[in-house]
Amino acid sequence: MIAKVEPLTPARALRGPFDYRLAGSLAGVGVGSMLVVPFGRRRLLGVVVELAERSELPAERLVQPVAALEADVPESLVRLGLWVAHEYVSTPARGLALVLPPGTGTGAGRPLRRRRSLRAALTEEGLEVLAVDGPALTAERRAACAGEGGPAVASPAMARLGSRQTAVLEALAAGPATVAAVARRAGADHSTLRSLERRGLVRLESAAEPARRPSVVSVGARSNGVEPTPAQRAALEAIVARLPGGPGPGPLPAPALRQRSGDRAARPVLLHGVTGSGKTEVYLRAVAAALERGRSAIVLVPEIALTPQTAGRFVERFGDAVAVMHSRLSPRERYDEWWRIRRGEARVCVGPRSAVFAPLADLGLIVIDEEHDGSYKQEGDPRYDARVVAERRAALEGALLVAGSATPRPESVVRSERIVLGERVDGRALPPVDVVGMAGTAGPLHERTREELDGVRRRGEKAIVLLNRRGWSNFLSCRLCGRVWECPHCDVTLVLHRAAGEMACHHCGHRQAVPSACPDCGSVSVARHGAGTEQLERELEELVRPLPVFRLDSDVAAAAGIATVLRRFEEAGAAVLVGTQMVAKGHDFPDVTLGVVLDADATLRFPDFRAEERTFALVAQLAGRSGRGARGGRVIVQALDPDARALRHAAAHDADGFLAGELPRRKVFAYPPYGHLIRVVCSAADLGPEHAAAEAIGARVAAAGVPVLGPAPLFRRQGRVRAQLVVRSRERQPAIAAVRDAVEAVAADRAHGAVAFAVDVDPQ
Repeated sequence: MIAKVEPLTPARALRGPFDYRLAGSLAGVGVGSMLVVPFGRRRLLGVVVELAERSELPAERLVQPVAALEADVPESLVRLGLWVAHEYVSTPARGLALVLPPGTGTGAGRPLRRRRSLRAALTEEGLEVLAVDGPALTAERRAACAGEGGPAVASPAMARLGSRQTAVLEALAAGPATVAAVARRAGADHSTLRSLERRGLVRLESAAEPARRPSVVSVGARSNGVEPTPAQRAALEAIVARLPGGPGPGPLPAPALRQRSGDRAARPVLLHGVTGSGKTEVYLRAVAAALERGRSAIVLVPEIALTPQTAGRFVERFGDAVAVMHSRLSPRERYDEWWRIRRGEARVCVGPRSAVFAPLADLGLIVIDEEHDGSYKQEGDPRYDARVVAERRAALEGALLVAGSATPRPESVVRSERIVLGERVDGRALPPVDVVGMAGTAGPLHERTREELDGVRRRGEKAIVLLNRRGWSNFLSCRLCGRVWECPHCDVTLVLHRAAGEMACHHCGHRQAVPSACPDCGSVSVARHGAGTEQLERELEELVRPLPVFRLDSDVAAAAGIATVLRRFEEAGAAVLVGTQMVAKGHDFPDVTLGVVLDADATLRFPDFRAEERTFALVAQLAGRSGRGARGGRVIVQALDPDARALRHAAAHDADGFLAGELPRRKVFAYPPYGHLIRVVCSAADLGPEHAAAEAIGARVAAAGVPVLGPAPLFRRQGRVRAQLVVRSRERQPAIAAVRDAVEAVAADRAHGAVAFAVDVDPQ
C-alpha cells in the first residue's frame, strides 16, 4: 500500500504529495494519519492525504515513514484543509495545519538524531508527538520478571529481540512508566513500543491526566426558561425543518469528498433579526434539535471578545457537551479541548473563526453569529474567510448553515434563504437615534453627548461609548519644525499610549519612549493630535464621576482579559463602558440606556467599496446595545457629515433600505456579491524587486484573460517595501486559477528570489 503524504513545510515551490511505502507496523495507516517521514536529509511531519495500491515511482525509490503518531485527523477535515489551500492560493501544508491538533506545527529543522526519544527529537524540530504524554506503558509480569525476579530473557516471545526492544523491557522492570520516560531511558521511539505491544510483551494503557478545561464566565442577559416568541418559534421551526436527520453513515469517500447520499445540504439560512430579537435563543434551540438527532454543532462568534458571553450561555444549556476553542487558551487547554471533541465527548464547539475546523463527527449544524463582522477573515496565510469555509464544510458534510445578523452583508442576502425577526423579544421599540454634526466643535464630545452622559450620571444608569481608535493621540508633531514621529519600520505615524509612557506602531508593534524634545530642532513644544480610547476614558472619568469608567480595547484585553472587563461592567450598578468596536459586538446588557458613537463617519473616508457597509453596521450594532431593559434607551451618533446615507439608514434601523441602495451599486461595478476580488502583495527588503515581481504576476494573469489592476505601491510595513495588484472578475474559479498559476510560476523563478508573496482572496 502507498501513502501519499503532504510534508508540513511552508515552501511554496514544493509540489506534493509524495509517495511512501506502507508495510509492517504502518499497514494500518489511513487518510488523516500523521507520519514522521524521511525527506531528503531531513525528517518532517506529514499528513496522509490519499492511499493508493501502487506508485508511479520504481520500488527501489520508495521509502517507509519513520513512525506514525497516535493522533490523526478526520478525513473530511483533510479534504477541507486541502480545499482551503487551493481556494485561497496557499500551500497544502498551511491548509492542513488549520485542521491538525493544536501545537502540531508546520516547521522542520535539522535531521533527527538516532537513538533519541521521538518526543525529544521532534520537539527540537518544532514538531510534537501528540500521544506520548497520555498513554502509560506496563510490562506484562512474565516479561518484566521472567519468573519471580529473574532477568527478562526466558520467554519464547522474547527470542530475537533487538537491542532497543530489550532496553525497553529493562526500563520497565521496575514497574509501569510513561511513554516519554521509557523512550528516554531506552533510546526507543513509539514504533518500538508498538512492536513490543503486538508481541504481547508490553501493554499500552491510557493514563490519564485530567483534562484541563478552559474557564467559562457567563456575561450578559440569560434566557433560560423563557418561552420563545411566536416569531422565534416560527424561525426555529423553519430551521429545524432543514436540519439533517440522524447520524451520518461514517467516513466519506476519497480522494474527492462527496455529498453523503442520505442528506442533501440545505441552502444556507440567513437569520436577519434586529438587535434584541432573540437570535441567540433560536441558535440554542436549533443546536438542541441537532443534538437530539444525533448530530453535532459548531457555533462561531466574530472574535474572542464574544466567546465568554456566548460560550457561557451554551454551557448553561448543554454543560460538558460544549467545548470552547480560541487562541487565548493555554496550549494544554487547546490540546485537551481538541481531543474532547475528537473523542466525541464534546458535541458542540463554540469559538471564533478557527473553530470552523473543530474535529466534530456527524456535523449537523453550523451557526455564524454576527455574520457581518470582518473578524471572520483570517489575516495570515492562508487568508481564509471562515464564513465561506463554513458554507463549504456544511455542503460537504450534509449540515445546515445558519448565519445571523441585524446588519447582514450583501453577500449573505443574495446567497442565503432569509428568515426575519423584525421585533425585539420584549416588544419594545428600537431606541431613537440622533445624529449630530461635529463641524466647529472643539474636543471629542458634542454638547448634546455631554448632556446625555450627565443624565446617565444623575440617574445612576449605564452607557456604552464607542470610538474605533485606541491609544491617547493619533500622532505627535513638533510645533516648531513640523516633524512627525513615524515608525522606523513602517510608513505610518506612531500612536501615543500615555498610560504606558510610549509611542507604538499598530502595524508592526514597534515601541519607543515619548519624546521630551524634538531631535531635529530641539524644541520642547510637542503637539498631540486626535483622540483615542485612552484619552476619551480620562475625559469621561471627569464627566461622569463618581461613576466608574471601564475601557475595552485590544490593549486592555491583552492585559486584563475581555471577560474580566465585561463582568465588572455588568456587576456595576451604574457605569460607562468605553472602547473600540469590541463594545459593539453582540453584548447583551439590559440596563444600558445610552449608546454613543464618536467619529461615526471616519470609515467613510477610506477608499474602500465596503466603507458604507461597515459604517452602517458599526453604528446600527452599537445602537442595538441600548434600550434593552425596562428603562428604554437612546443613541447619539457624532459625525462630520450627519447626512451621509449610511448614517441615515442606521439611525432609522433600516437595513432593508440600506441594502436596497447598496446592491445595485455593487452590481454595476462587479463588486461582491456580483464579482470577486483577489489581492496580491509582493514585498522585498529593498526597493525594486517587489515591483518587478508584481509586474510579472500581472502580465501572466492578464495573459490568462483575467482583468488585473496595478501594480501600485503600498506603504512600507515591517521594514519591507511592498507593491500590490488587484484582480476583479465576475468569474471566481478562473480568476483564482490564473492568480495561483502566476504566483507559483513567479515564486519559482530565481530572478524573484528576494520577494515574498501574499495572496488574499476576498480581501476585506
